[in-house]
Amino acid sequence: MSLKDIANKVGVSTALVSYVLNNQKEGRIRKEVAQKIRDTAKQLNYRANLTARSLKTNKTFTIGLVVADISNPFFSALARIIEDAADRENYTVIFGSSDESLKKSAKLIETFLDRQVDGLIISPPENSEQQVESLMKENFPFVLIDRYFPGLRTNYVAIDNHKAAHEAVKHFIEKGRKKIGMITYRSSIFTISERTRGYQTALEEAGVSFEKKWLKELNAEDFGNSIKRAIEELVKRPGGIDALLFGSNTLAIAGLKHLNTLGIKVPRELAIISFDETEAFDLFYAPITFIKQPLQEMGEIATRILLQHICKKGEFTQLNIPAKLISRESTA
Repeated sequence: MSLKDIANKVGVSTALVSYVLNNQKEGRIRKEVAQKIRDTAKQLNYRANLTARSLKTNKTFTIGLVVADISNPFFSALARIIEDAADRENYTVIFGSSDESLKKSAKLIETFLDRQVDGLIISPPENSEQQVESLMKENFPFVLIDRYFPGLRTNYVAIDNHKAAHEAVKHFIEKGRKKIGMITYRSSIFTISERTRGYQTALEEAGVSFEKKWLKELNAEDFGNSIKRAIEELVKRPGGIDALLFGSNTLAIAGLKHLNTLGIKVPRELAIISFDETEAFDLFYAPITFIKQPLQEMGEIATRILLQHICKKGEFTQLNIPAKLISRESTA
């Protein structure tokens, strides 16, 4: 069905039908006529020709979202917030998971560009600077979220990861813990390295000697097996730790499962803090203290920045939002 079919059935011009169905202000058009046009379009199962519309407006009103793993509660929650924020501005979000793969990330970006999305929101994988620089050269609208590259002048929205890890270690020390370990990923991603740096800085400032054996950096591809060995080295050997900071919620969940099998009592024997929240933390017998990222704020701000740049109105924005430590029983 075309606009002309609707116009003939209602008895108005094709231009008037287009005007009403494109959600423009009705102005002097009688409400009864506008409603009849919409009802007729529905009866005739009319679907807008998006290709024709994009040629006219130079927009598809779609956004591409690339996250590391949509099954991760952090990214799925963030995706939903972005989807809702975009929907309020009549934009649709198409998303995919890079699985921390450069090849898959490049394929997703290329696919989104082929589909002529108006802009991208990206949580970039490790070593993907060239992909980002390519978008910069094309002057294509995009915003990095959660992760960014400090050497590149791009839009980004993230938390202050150094400060967040620093506050977590301070919290342990205030609770009387002195042997503080950390399990994180082995990665050059700035987000991850800043968490490690914050952990080490807080120990130094508190006058607590940093033991290299307390820091376990695991390969993301095989952390399920290596985390068991890492935990046993931290808690079972002489001089073991009395507090443990997990660099992500996925590491924390895997770590808590193994701590249960070892019979380690939380928090009496070991206090625990994790980055990012997940409902699984509420199911543990000692609900886990966690670093809460302001997802609602991050998602809405990133979407707003992107839409401004799509309209050629925005300044470059580089924003590090404070995270919040939610203290619960695992550090009591």
